[in-house]
This record gives sequence, C-alpha cells and structure tokens, in this order.
Amino acid sequence: MKDRLVTLFGGGGFLGRYIAQALLGAGARVRIAQRDPQAALYLKPLGGLGQTQFVAADIRKPDSVARAVDGADAVINLVGILTGDFAAFHVDGARHVATAAASAAVGALVHLSAIGADPHSPSAYGRSKGEGEAAVLEAYPGAILLRPSIVFGREDQFVNRFASMIAATPVVPVLRAGTRFQPVYVGDVAAATAAALAAPARYAGKRHDLGGPDVITMGALVRWIAEATDRSPRIIDLPDSIGAMIARMGFLPGAPITWDQWLMLQSDNVLAPGEAGLAGFGVEPTPLAVVAPEWLVRYRPHGRFSTDAA
Repeated sequence: MKDRLVTLFGGGGFLGRYIAQALLGAGARVRIAQRDPQAALYLKPLGGLGQTQFVAADIRKPDSVARAVDGADAVINLVGILTGDFAAFHVDGARHVATAAASAAVGALVHLSAIGADPHSPSAYGRSKGEGEAAVLEAYPGAILLRPSIVFGREDQFVNRFASMIAATPVVPVLRAGTRFQPVYVGDVAAATAAALAAPARYAGKRHDLGGPDVITMGALVRWIAEATDRSPRIIDLPDSIGAMIARMGFLPGAPITWDQWLMLQSDNVLAPGEAGLAGFGVEPTPLAVVAPEWLVRYRPHGRFSTDAA
C-alpha cells in the first residue's frame, strides 16, 4: 500500500475515519472525496505532510466523481444513507463510482454494502443496496463488495443511540426483540478493507459478509447496554402489532423507527452460512464487550450524558 493513492468517497464519516487511518498507517496516500471536504479536515493530522488530500465530490454527479478518481490506484466507496433517495446514492451513485474507476483503469475498487442487500428485499433500503451491488459489478466486474452487519464503535449511531435512550428514560420499549444481529467493530471493518486493497485479486468480484464474533438479539443487546452503563430501566419487548403501529408513524418528529427500517428488522442481520467473514481477511473479530465499555462509561449515572448529573 505504500505510496499508492486511494480515493475514499465518504471518508469523513464514521467508518471513513477508521479506514483512512488504516490506509495512512500502511503508507498509502488518501484522497478524501465528499460533498463538503471541510467536514473531513480533522483527518489531516493523521497522515504525514502531503499524505492526505481533500476534494469536493458528489457521487450523484459523474463529472465530480471522475475528477476525484483521476490518478488513483484504488477507490473505496463508503457513501450510504439511512433515509432519503436511496436510489440516487446506493444505485446511481454507486454506478457512477464504479464506472469512473473502470474508465480510469483503477487497480482495485472496494464497495461497502450491507448484510441484507437484496434486489428483492421488502425494504427500499435493502433493495437499493442490492441493486447497487449489481450496478457496481456490471460496471467494474472485479469490484470487492464488503457487506458488514451493524457496525459499532465510539462514534456509532446504533449502540450510542440505545445507550442514550436508556440513560434518559425509565422505560425502554424494544421492537423486534428477537431479531438477531452480528455486530462488527468499526476497526475490524477498516482492517478488512485495507487487507482487501493489499491483495485485491484474492477478493475481486465477490461479496463478503462481515460480522463480529457474537450473534445477539435486539432484546439481549439493549439489556447488555443497560448493564454496561449501570442502568436499570424497565425494558419491554413490544409485540409486533404495536411495533408496526409505531413504525407506521415514522414520519413524525422523534419517531424511533421508520417503516422501511421496520421492514429490514423482519430478517436477521447475520453472516450467511459458510461465510469466512473477517477471518477471510486475516482479521480476528473484536467482541462488543471488549471495547464498548470504554466509551459507554459516559452514559453511566452521573456521567456526562446522565439526566442524574447535577
């Protein structure tokens, strides 16, 4: 990876900061490409002089994508949204990145998708992710598709969201309590991405599911977070009839879940049978319980985010 130039679309986001750090640590030059490059300037001190570049790019606009890819040895696309115009970002945008990478004869392309990506998914998010995978492989057949389960880390919006909810209320409702997840540590996903770029021929043209060492249900996860933050709320596993009603009101301000997310929760989010997972990239999975307590401490009673704090 030393001195190779990697264009990282969406590099200023949660996962991007870890992947950028992994690439910079391996000696690569990293070009952060996103709509607002200034929002990613915090990454600059992570690299040496001239090791990090920043460029404005919108994956919905092919011309800006082509400029960001020009001269790169490898490309990574991390851009994704949880609500909004899924097709514009997950399908058309992914196709623009893959097409530009192919036109520029880039040596490797990594596309971050998700477990549950399926053109026939009942949810618009899942369908768009699946259609995006197909579009990428059509434009760049040797693309490496990484499909993580729920990604956790200090800055995530999943574990932290539940921890914040548990700290703020004495009653915590849980939707789809039996749905299973295989949470994967953000640093492990970054390591797998770097490993894929180091040996692209080994992983080219394939989909790779990524998950952590533990499979846990939604209900068990919420209870684990409560225990890790020394909280004792009343946790109620809601029946699907009530959960569906809440999800139907997802358009309301402050609603905990959208209808599309509800549809995604109808299926487990775990590795497919026979998948090598992180081990296929030489990465040992990190358990949630090993790293999460380091940042969840702030949600404990009298912590910085506690409603009990004076």
